Amino acid sequence: MSRSSIAILAGLAGFLAYVALVLLLSDLVHELHWTLELVFYAVAGVAWVWPAKRLIVWAMR
Repeated sequence: MSRSSIAILAGLAGFLAYVALVLLLSDLVHELHWTLELVFYAVAGVAWVWPAKRLIVWAMR
């Protein structure tokens, strides 16, 4: 199995796990002040980029 195939499978599994975690945490954040909710969603919306970048760099070696 090539690195790109492994990266695709790991990326999809990791992204689905990340989305599930954000959805679970969003239930807790929903009851907080709207500014904290805004910060949570801003961070959660961008935080997946760094692991994805590392995975892509690893796959391209």
